[in-house]
Amino acid sequence: MIYQYNFPTTIRFGAGSSEELGDYLKKNGLTKPLVVTDPVVGELPFFKNIIKGLQAKGLSPEVFKDIHKNPVKSDVYKGTDAWDHTKRDSIVGIGGGAALDVARAIALRVNHREDLFKYDDLIGGDVYVTNDVPHFVTIPTTSGTGSEVGRSAIISDDETKQKKILFSPKLLAKVVFADPLLTMDLPPFITAATGMDALTHNMEAFLAKMYHPLCEGIALEGICLIKNSLINAVNKPDVESRSKMLLGSMMGAIAFQKGLGVVHSLAHPLSSLLDTHHGLANAVNIPYGMEFNIAGFEDKFRRIARTLELKEENGSAVVKYLFDLNSQIGIPHKLSEIGVKKEHIEKLADLAIADFAHPNNPKPVSREDFKNLYMKAL
Repeated sequence: MIYQYNFPTTIRFGAGSSEELGDYLKKNGLTKPLVVTDPVVGELPFFKNIIKGLQAKGLSPEVFKDIHKNPVKSDVYKGTDAWDHTKRDSIVGIGGGAALDVARAIALRVNHREDLFKYDDLIGGDVYVTNDVPHFVTIPTTSGTGSEVGRSAIISDDETKQKKILFSPKLLAKVVFADPLLTMDLPPFITAATGMDALTHNMEAFLAKMYHPLCEGIALEGICLIKNSLINAVNKPDVESRSKMLLGSMMGAIAFQKGLGVVHSLAHPLSSLLDTHHGLANAVNIPYGMEFNIAGFEDKFRRIARTLELKEENGSAVVKYLFDLNSQIGIPHKLSEIGVKKEHIEKLADLAIADFAHPNNPKPVSREDFKNLYMKAL
C-alpha cells in the first residue's frame, strides 16, 4: 500500500510510489523538470525507467548528474547553468544526500544569484532567501541523510573544503515520493554506511541540548525502527526492512531540526579533507562520540538503551551495541582502516572545531577533545 503523511511536507510512502511522479508533474502544469542525480544513480536501470516513464507521459526531463559525492559550490553553479540553458520549469532531486543537497541548492540559486555562500545559515544568510523557488520534488534512493524531508543543503567550498549550510523553509520539497523499492539494489556497504548515518541523526538529535520534546520522541522511534531493520537491510534485504530503514531515515532528518553534535563534527572533516563517504565517517565515529557524551547525561543514555532493548540500560551498553552493530554490517572500528593517518589529525581537529554541528552537542567540545577523539578512533 501507498500511504500519505503530511509531515513535515506531503510524503507519498510505499512500494511503487515513485511511479506517481509523472502524473503529479502534469497535474501541476509542469512539463520540463530538471532531474538532478549523481553519476552512479544516473546509470542505474530504475533511474532510466523513471526518465522513460516521464517521457512516455509527454514530459521533457533534462538530467543533470555532474556532481561530486561530497558536493561543492561549483556543482551547484553547473546545475544552475543547466537550468538556464534548457529553460526548465521544476526541479526533481533523485538520489542520496549529495544529489538532493545539490538539487535543493540549485532550487535556491535559480532566483538568488548572488554568491551562493551569502545564503549560509551560519552567518544569518537565510534572511536573504526572499524570492520564490521553483517547484521542487524529492525522491530518495538511500536510507541515510533523510535530505528528502529537509529544508537545508550542505555544500562545501571548493577550495577551503569548509561546509556551509543553505537553509530556508522555502527549500522544503512540495512532495516526497519515498519508494523503498528504489533502495533494494543498493550494495551492502552503501546500505550499511547510510543506515548508520540515519542512526547517528536520530541519536544525536535525541541528545542535542535544545529543548524539543517532539523531535526527541521522533528520534527514539527512529532508533527503534533502525534497530529492528538495519542488519536485515544489509545482509538479507526485503521490502519490510528497506521500508523501515527509509522511515527511520526520514525521522532522523526531521528530528535533527533539534540539532546534531560531536559525531557529525568528527565526520564532516573526513568528507571534506579526505573525501570519505559521509555515512561511513559517521559510522566509524559514532561509538567514540557517544562514549564522550555519557558523563552527565546518563538518563538520556538509559532511554536510548531501553529503546534498543539492551540488557544493561546504560551508556556503556549503548557504546558496545554500536561497535557490535558495526561489526555485523561490515563497518570497520578504526579510522586507520578507512585511510586516516596520524599526520591528518591536526588538520582534522582544526576543521572539526570550526564545524557547525558541535555547538548543539549536550556538552562543550574543545579542539583538544576532537584531537583526542580522533586519536582514540585512529
